[in-house]
Amino acid sequence: MPHYATERRVGHAAEEMYALVADIERYPEFVPLCERLVVRARQTDGIRTVIVADMTVGYAALREAFTTRVTLDPGGLHVWAEYLEGPFRHLDSRWSFVPETGANACLVSFSIDYEFRSRLLAAVMGSAFDRMFRKFAEAFEKRADAIYGKTQ
Repeated sequence: MPHYATERRVGHAAEEMYALVADIERYPEFVPLCERLVVRARQTDGIRTVIVADMTVGYAALREAFTTRVTLDPGGLHVWAEYLEGPFRHLDSRWSFVPETGANACLVSFSIDYEFRSRLLAAVMGSAFDRMFRKFAEAFEKRADAIYGKTQ
């Protein structure tokens, strides 16, 4: 099963980075291969928010849609997505944001495990997904620079 994990120190506050990742409706504006995102449901229990969303990704002439349950934990600065339906056998992604003391910076951790149901789809889209996931953290850092200003 493909797995990717990265940690990056970024020059933005953990709360700012969390807010960008938690704002899933904006993903089509800057996340690689993400063409569309529709929120089906949103529920908050006062501590966490759970969102069920459909994401459409595209590569060349191929389009695939899948549904995930995204849990937002603002107190713990965590975001995780669990696969519900679509072309995957399994998909699980996790974000965490750890503030750096005395600096307007944080450590961003991102990991994802996934497996396509179809070997053909894995062969066609697998490398595109690998490239996309490798650019995720960078895409969010560039978005933070655009919204909050580039840090030195």
